[in-house]
Amino acid sequence: MNLKKIIIYEYDILFKILDEVKENLNFEILKANQENLEDIKKNLISDFIIISKENSNSFKDHMVIDNKPLKIEKFLEIINIFFLKKKFNIQSDVNLGAYSLNLNSRHISKKEKKLHLTERETNLIIYLKKAKGAVKINELQKEVWDHGSKLETHTVETHIYRLRKKIKEKFGDDKFIISSKEGYTIN
Repeated sequence: MNLKKIIIYEYDILFKILDEVKENLNFEILKANQENLEDIKKNLISDFIIISKENSNSFKDHMVIDNKPLKIEKFLEIINIFFLKKKFNIQSDVNLGAYSLNLNSRHISKKEKKLHLTERETNLIIYLKKAKGAVKINELQKEVWDHGSKLETHTVETHIYRLRKKIKEKFGDDKFIISSKEGYTIN
């Protein structure tokens, strides 16, 4: 059984064409219309995209193919590239509770708000997220900043202060990074 599924939404001719060559495809095709689309999507746990003639903001993972002539090889290449991009984007998203961190764009988001982070801020958040518990300053100096432990610096504290300030200004959250006697943690 194929893991990848293509939902052809109200585009009968495209469904008929793909149905004729389905044994040569590396994905399964499903036909959908306004009445059955939600039922089809509920039953899918695998990777899928929706293909239609017209653009719709109500679809996630949607691809529009209009009536322009298009060779089948090119069409299949477009679909495979779409799946690759989708897989790459899924792998680059890190769940941080109410937040999502995209490693590619270095954006942290919460609901509709996005905040761009520096590479160092992104690395700091990832390190704190992966840590089993609170992380001391000297560990962050060594692992995130690549400083020797005997170096006296306030780099970590300054970066954390600035990151907290950015997050509070954008999201109103002053408890994203928590500090205690044991060190720093992501809340």
